[in-house]
Amino acid sequence: MNEGLVDKLYLLKYEVDEESHLVIKDQKVCSECEHKPCINRCPAEVYSWEGDRLQVAYENCVECGVCKIVCPYENIDWRYPRGGYGVSFKFG
Repeated sequence: MNEGLVDKLYLLKYEVDEESHLVIKDQKVCSECEHKPCINRCPAEVYSWEGDRLQVAYENCVECGVCKIVCPYENIDWRYPRGGYGVSFKFG
């Protein structure tokens, strides 16, 4: 990951919800996905392949929506976290 990006991600504040706002609709679809663009494009490295499953570290999500856009099968149920949860952006 780009070192400058990593530094900027440390500026974010998270209020982690117990309930994930990112849901994989069908793991079988992910296992058949050749390029797995969600893993390669997510700037916060939320997605990882472990064994035969796509793992989702939703607590790291910066709510950019890239995963939803790049999934060729629309297999990610992406929504904003519940009110009061998620990322708070700081400028500076």
